Amino acid sequence: MDGNSVIGLFFWGFLLAYGVLMVALAPRAVTLGGFFNGEDGQGRSAAPWLLTSSIFISWIFAKSVTNAANLGASYGLVGGLAYATYWLSIPLTGLVIYRLRRRFAATGLVGFLRSHYGRGAALAFSAAILIRLFNEVWSNTAVVGGYYGDSGSAEFIGAALLFTAVTLAYSLRGGLRSSILTDAAQAAIFLVALVWVLGLVLPQHSPAELASTSHWALDAGVDLLLVAGLQIFSYGFHDPVLTDRGFISEERSMRRAFLIAGVLGFFAILAFSLIGVHAQLSGLAASDNVPAALAKSLGIGALLVMTVVMVSAAGSTLDSTFSSLAKLAGRELPLLAGRDLGQKAIGVGMAVMVLFALLGNLPMIAGTDILKATTISGTMVIGLAPVFVLHGLVRPTRLGFHLSFWTGLGLGLALTLGWIPQAWAIGEGKYALLLGTNLYGLGLCVLGYLLPGLMRGRG
Repeated sequence: MDGNSVIGLFFWGFLLAYGVLMVALAPRAVTLGGFFNGEDGQGRSAAPWLLTSSIFISWIFAKSVTNAANLGASYGLVGGLAYATYWLSIPLTGLVIYRLRRRFAATGLVGFLRSHYGRGAALAFSAAILIRLFNEVWSNTAVVGGYYGDSGSAEFIGAALLFTAVTLAYSLRGGLRSSILTDAAQAAIFLVALVWVLGLVLPQHSPAELASTSHWALDAGVDLLLVAGLQIFSYGFHDPVLTDRGFISEERSMRRAFLIAGVLGFFAILAFSLIGVHAQLSGLAASDNVPAALAKSLGIGALLVMTVVMVSAAGSTLDSTFSSLAKLAGRELPLLAGRDLGQKAIGVGMAVMVLFALLGNLPMIAGTDILKATTISGTMVIGLAPVFVLHGLVRPTRLGFHLSFWTGLGLGLALTLGWIPQAWAIGEGKYALLLGTNLYGLGLCVLGYLLPGLMRGRG
């Protein structure tokens, strides 16, 4: 057996060993509280440290780690800072959920919308988060596949599907409880591997060198930083992977967990962007997957460590995606229709997990680009910011929800299709039109939300 065959067996063996470890760690949850709310066998909520580690690692997506390094390579520390800013969505979302729970007795975002804005609002929101969860499947499995072969190759697709299968296996065992417990192990694996990777590249540069690739100008990444600053007010709300964890523990404990996890995530992403800065300083050729290209240039050891980082990051997101899909399909949508499925909800949730594991990988097999997912989806949901952040400021109206929600969605689609006029651009950088669309669009959404409530209040 030649060296390449041994290395190949080692990498595939790691993926299998990872799957066996996660299945072993995942408990079998047979109660509704365990499967959908992450409770233990005695019905107790997840411990604060478990909740914190789960929020932290669930938002360290494989695609986000890749994007952070790519932006570090393109714009230096400014690029890393721009992408890390999205992680400030976590404490902001936690504070808003805390307020909704304490002042308005919210028990979940779908139910909250139905109570205050009607069934149509809840259905529109549910459709938006279903699209988000669908995208999370293929975008994370594609990143893992990229460490085993070129996009579209048998190795690429095989690794992505094997990774999906092992994640699905332990997710089916215990739903959200499995996700939270395995997240703790995945967070530990990720942090150890991240420190190792940074130890390989950072000693080669002084702080001045690392900062030398950054330029504080709109066309040098600052436009994306401003986009992120606008989108953090809405971005967290369309991700049930995050918001589901806002309703499963005591309010103050939840708020603290969101704050700590957000700060940790911000610095982890910023640190990972330094890998991209190193790649630029080293003269590495530009690519759409800087971490993989850099790891391959550093040798087999670095490639294995980078693979560990990506598999742990992707696994934590994918299992959380499956558990959120199960809750939406098994509990929240039936309740919208006036039905409580009881114990049958677990079976419905498991069936939907399997369905999305199959359908959700079709874009990966087709070779869809993962790197546009964040900014485009972030624009489409800017209309959620007024609904959740400003709720209670004026009388809530169904018209206000729909004006805000559909304005954001329409602008996101128009941006994707190239229909936004160039006059909306702010600056001349790559993200100039994106920045203008988000700034003016958010203003329109706020007006659309507030005006019907103000008019109703006067009436």
